[in-house]
Amino acid sequence: MKKTVHIISHSHWDREWYMAYEQHHMRLVDLFEDLFDVFENDPGFKSYHLDGQTISIDDYLEVCPENKDKVKRLVEEKKLFIGPFYILQDDFLISAEANARNMLVGIDESKRWGEPVKLGYFPDTFGNMGQAPQMMKQGGLDAVAFGRGVKTTGFNNVVVDEDYASKYSEINWEGADGTEILSILFANWYSNGNEIPVEPEAAKIFWDQKLADVERYASTPHLLMMNGVDHQPIQKDVAQAIALANEMYPEYTFIHSNFPDYIKAVQETLPEDIGSVKGELTSQETDGWYTLANTSSSRIYLKQENTNVQNLLERVTEPLATMATTVTNDYPHDKLRYAWKKLMQNHPHDSICGCSVDSVHRGMMTRFEDAKQVGEFVRDEALRHLQSNIDTKQFPDGAKPFVVFNTEGLKKKGIVETEIEWERIPFNHRKPNENYDILAAKEYPELEIRDVNGNTIAFEIVSTDVKFGYDLPKDAFRKPYFIRTVTVRLSVEMDAFSWQTFALLEGVSMPSQEKTSAIENSALHIEITDMGSINIHDKVHNKTYGDVLYFDDAGDMGNEYIFKQTDDHELITSKGIPAEIEYLEMSDLVKKVRITQIMSIPKSAEETLQLEQKSVTEMRERKSRRSKEMVDMKIETTLTLEHESSIIKFETQFNNQAKDHRVRAIFNSGMKTETHESESIFEVVTRPNSVSKSWENPSNPQHQQAFTAITNDNQGMVVGNIGLNEYEVINGSAIALTIHRGVGEMGDWGYFPTPEAQCLGMISVNYALSFHGENDKYEHYRNMKAMQVPFITTQTSVKSGKLPANYQFLFVDAPNAYITSMKRKEYQKDIMVRMFNLDNEAASGIKLEFDNKPIYDSDLLESVRDHQYESKLKAGEIRTVRIPDEK
Repeated sequence: MKKTVHIISHSHWDREWYMAYEQHHMRLVDLFEDLFDVFENDPGFKSYHLDGQTISIDDYLEVCPENKDKVKRLVEEKKLFIGPFYILQDDFLISAEANARNMLVGIDESKRWGEPVKLGYFPDTFGNMGQAPQMMKQGGLDAVAFGRGVKTTGFNNVVVDEDYASKYSEINWEGADGTEILSILFANWYSNGNEIPVEPEAAKIFWDQKLADVERYASTPHLLMMNGVDHQPIQKDVAQAIALANEMYPEYTFIHSNFPDYIKAVQETLPEDIGSVKGELTSQETDGWYTLANTSSSRIYLKQENTNVQNLLERVTEPLATMATTVTNDYPHDKLRYAWKKLMQNHPHDSICGCSVDSVHRGMMTRFEDAKQVGEFVRDEALRHLQSNIDTKQFPDGAKPFVVFNTEGLKKKGIVETEIEWERIPFNHRKPNENYDILAAKEYPELEIRDVNGNTIAFEIVSTDVKFGYDLPKDAFRKPYFIRTVTVRLSVEMDAFSWQTFALLEGVSMPSQEKTSAIENSALHIEITDMGSINIHDKVHNKTYGDVLYFDDAGDMGNEYIFKQTDDHELITSKGIPAEIEYLEMSDLVKKVRITQIMSIPKSAEETLQLEQKSVTEMRERKSRRSKEMVDMKIETTLTLEHESSIIKFETQFNNQAKDHRVRAIFNSGMKTETHESESIFEVVTRPNSVSKSWENPSNPQHQQAFTAITNDNQGMVVGNIGLNEYEVINGSAIALTIHRGVGEMGDWGYFPTPEAQCLGMISVNYALSFHGENDKYEHYRNMKAMQVPFITTQTSVKSGKLPANYQFLFVDAPNAYITSMKRKEYQKDIMVRMFNLDNEAASGIKLEFDNKPIYDSDLLESVRDHQYESKLKAGEIRTVRIPDEK
């Protein structure tokens, strides 16, 4: 059978990477201008693939908005192929919801121009999430294409002579729930048809090699040649090159093709014996050096900020806006779409991975701040509408009511800390400082907190203050003032998606509990030794864990992509270093202890590392060691144990004045297991603690979302984090959590110095620890997720209102599932709720109730379906449900 060579013109467009964003941006403008020219002047140039992301259109039209109709016409004429994503993300370093929104927004915006390509496009993603098959099928996509994960592409992305997991470039990929999807592996990379010669002699050399390479892996007579690579200018004479190839190789048919035609042709001729892969694809069958998993610890400050903004949008602002729409009948779709797009502009793999030049990542921090400010504005508007409609007339005049919201989809117990305005003086005829002095001189009365039933609630006063503030009325000029405030804390237990109302008022305070030196609550007893080691007794499960936490420090002569320990192989630990123990708070509600140790570490790598970097010496061939000059690294770790909580929270801070090194927090479980569990994208994945036979890298770094656990059938240790995405399991018994990694170069294909990637200055990280027993593992997983998001509070006044003082907006009973979002349907007001089964082995029951209304199944694209939701989640299932708006 005559074979067809499908030549697809494209350019893999890293929006920002080894140059600043605007440098790449201006080249993108030039690329579009070249596209218009070649489409107009060469009828043989049939089509162009716009790299699977719609943001390139936004970026171009930002400079040349007058060409909007030209772009639309090319898409409608099926010359310019776009979508289905908004950006080409890194799967593992953004949240499950961010992955879902990338497809939702990308497909929606593609349809404004024409039709999206129904291909999940992951050409250069640093590993592929195991739930991609299920997600892509829910998005209506027919196939996926990827370049990494199943095999190595070799150094500098060249073909290497290795066995594949599949002998073909066409693979059947199965997700955690059993969903299968056709996958195209770029076995010869996404540049195998780049710069095709138009001279016969050069063309023969080119095609003899390229055809042999592609035929080595193709299972069908349809051969894929990708005519482009990173930031590649358009090959304007590709039609001439194709005509020459057809003349020189009559046994083949060469065509200028596109992905829809190519995928259709492959599907029609696919043999039955193609290989299969299952779950996440992270290059674990390679030598381990180029998995690029260490990008999860490059510039950790980016990951922390990303986690905070994601949590704000998807786990606070959207649930509150969804609740508030019941009184406003107006959901802020446009503002939230704007915030999400701002955030997702930081999610391309070279951006969120922290593997670009310094100027790129400075720009990212501005985008994070922009998305955060929009999220906070929408959040505060939702709170304003809710509190103004909540009935608080049961409290006496003079009381200061406040409302506490649980925006998580699970019952949550914890400490609320909130600042209450006690008294206000608007700016008036007096000088501002006189008003300040009046408030500062006043004494506070004795105070108490009551709930709506008049019960007195135990609480603690944290602080008092006098502050400047201002209101911005919707119909008047700004109004500045000074306020006298009281910050209080109390313990609450709240249902999923609910609110409760309390009030601070004059009264008789409940007597304080007697303070104790024991770091203990109903769940845990903690002892800290003079050497800083921590011993924990889990009272609930009657298990003891000894010497739980210490730190290690290692030299790093790698780059932003890859950790490579310096040639001395020295590991410095905090073990045996005397610790200063300070008891900061020991109240009934909060116990807080600071542990301080001073580690002496090398100031940097030797100067030889700079020469190795400048000469682009491949990191496995580097010989640099650490400097003999030492600096002190003072590590301060604050341990917090809250009332009745099973979670120990940690905040570690240090002033980093060393370069070229990695710092980790090591948690000993005292157990020995063959596997461990970690939260990934819409799943809790089980990973082996050992490596494959081909693995050569001394370390085995992994990605995580909110937690990782060493666990067996009877017990387990769960380590949570906020924006710390890299971990490694050591000896099957300890979890090493990377809390800092500093390097001086970008890496990859040249020398790009990145002094800001050393992350000098104050480092502050947050993580947590809990211990599960035989029957409560998923409860601990859910609680560790919820730990990332605080209760939300807002102050109100004594008044009548149409909303009850205490209320559960949406009833949820899903003990083995986690709800990732509650929002309103795009452009409409139906309520959309998404969740996934934490268990990849067994089905899980779920129950949802909302105002006695019917609830229907949907999908990641929020499709309207007419069958009511099923009360069971399949193993590994992602489920979206829709509650119709009947107003």
